[in-house]
Amino acid sequence: MAVFTKVLVANRGEIAIRVFRTLRELGIGTVAVYSDVDRNSAHVTYADEAHLIGGGPPAESYLNQERILDAARRADAEAIHPGYGFLAENADFARACGERGLVWIGPPPAAIEAMGSKIEARERMRAAGVPIIPGVTQPVESAEEVRRLGDELGWPIAIKASAGGGGKGLKVVRDPAEVERAFESAQREGEAYFSDPAVYVERYLEDPRHVEVQVLADAHGNVIHLGERDCTIQRRHQKLVEETPSPAVDGELRERIGAIAVDAARAVGYQSAGTIEGLLSRHGEYFFLEMNTRIQVEHTVTEMVTGLDLVREQVLIAAGQPLSVRQEDVHLHGHSLECRINAEDVSSGFLPAPGTITRYREPSGPGVRVDSGVVAGSEISPLYDPMIAKLVVHGVDREHARRRMLRALDEFVVDGVKTLIGFHKALLTHPCFIEGETCHGLVESELLAARAGEFENGRPAGPPELGAVAVRETVRSVEVDGRRFEVRVLRPEPAFAELGRRRRERSRAGGAAGAGDDAVVSPMQGTVLAVEVAEGDEVEAGQVLCIVEAMKMENEVHAHRAGIVSELSVAPGQPVTTGQVICLVKTE
Repeated sequence: MAVFTKVLVANRGEIAIRVFRTLRELGIGTVAVYSDVDRNSAHVTYADEAHLIGGGPPAESYLNQERILDAARRADAEAIHPGYGFLAENADFARACGERGLVWIGPPPAAIEAMGSKIEARERMRAAGVPIIPGVTQPVESAEEVRRLGDELGWPIAIKASAGGGGKGLKVVRDPAEVERAFESAQREGEAYFSDPAVYVERYLEDPRHVEVQVLADAHGNVIHLGERDCTIQRRHQKLVEETPSPAVDGELRERIGAIAVDAARAVGYQSAGTIEGLLSRHGEYFFLEMNTRIQVEHTVTEMVTGLDLVREQVLIAAGQPLSVRQEDVHLHGHSLECRINAEDVSSGFLPAPGTITRYREPSGPGVRVDSGVVAGSEISPLYDPMIAKLVVHGVDREHARRRMLRALDEFVVDGVKTLIGFHKALLTHPCFIEGETCHGLVESELLAARAGEFENGRPAGPPELGAVAVRETVRSVEVDGRRFEVRVLRPEPAFAELGRRRRERSRAGGAAGAGDDAVVSPMQGTVLAVEVAEGDEVEAGQVLCIVEAMKMENEVHAHRAGIVSELSVAPGQPVTTGQVICLVKTE
């Protein structure tokens, strides 16, 4: 069934390949776009044809609407699928596609606009009777207004970019002293990532579950939900592990939040696949958080338990067809987990870890799915999101899925860059995850980072103990009497001493320039967003000196000790490299 002849996917990496696969099953020709940096990327090779759209920075390529539309014209494409990220929730781009005679495989521009502004979305949901988190439904204009709202709502509060998502433009404020910096940072991130500095304030819920509901809606008035996903395991308010069904949701609650999601979608005249994100409090209260007007990264787990291809549904809806299923036809079978395999260094606070993948082997076998966009030799660029792959498993129940995921993680080989594989092994063997808890405070702890390092180095799982041994590893293959062995050459070190050693190495990274222990260096390659100090300022240990953006993340660079700032060598907008000296902090 060929509903379109040719479709361009305005994205890159694993999501582009994911969409291409469904298009091929539908007999539709596939068109890729790529930047200078992505010339040799896997999604370019996979597509039937590919078109260069500009330089490496997203603004010159994947965010450049005219170049993408021009590529669609040159390729004679009939429709555009945006994937997620980049222009996926850009109403102007969706509207421009229609003006050029291209079908937009996504929701109507008006629905994107309504839900793209978190402030407007909150007001619409309140008017439709959908429960929202206590807070304002208008932009806040000053830090002083934020302080007043904090006193009214109760601390802590959350400052959020109105156009935000994926943790961008979200700042948790626990007392009035933190307001000024958080307010400015949320505005800055809103402007940088979404071209909208507007922010609002709502009450911050302590240790809630992040539970979202997948919806499908067509142009014929049909709206259904496909159950919930639990996305509570996060770092920096960005998801790491997703699962369905949620350990905290029973049949009655599923019906209730499913009805809320359907009402929310109807309230904005929604069409296509979308996600109603919400927070489930410890007391069973469910609040609307936001709507993502696109396919989600974690759509895979829903596909595993329902048997539906959500991208296929998107394409058919865009072609004017009704939904292929009714609400009564939707059944959840078994349990599914997804682990995001990102190029990040857990021991350094989940900093992005760009580089070249030197060896790559994906797991397989019963109930295992890998959505990836890399091969051996692929470059993980600091210009883009650090995701390497999504590892997804399906089991008869949660424990079966957990054990299957651990088996798959053991089979997954990614060399050349730091990854989250060891982290996921440490997390999935921790009692809090096994028992289906929120694991609040654990994910970004040094304790879990130490255990993740142990798994990376091939040590068996065990309870972390003071003085436990971490190791550094070399892999070797040997053959003895006709039998092959994989031998790991290990050098043991105390786990916490290893963490300290890594910190000392980072603090000495600028030593070659003669800076020695005075130097503060950039922990990653990126762009300076803001400089918080000036030459000659007196700073305290831990004080923020500057903010560096890399791979869609803001990273604060702190003073490693108290002292006087000298030889400040960076400015906003300036690129920096890993280990580059930012300034000196002298004690004399």
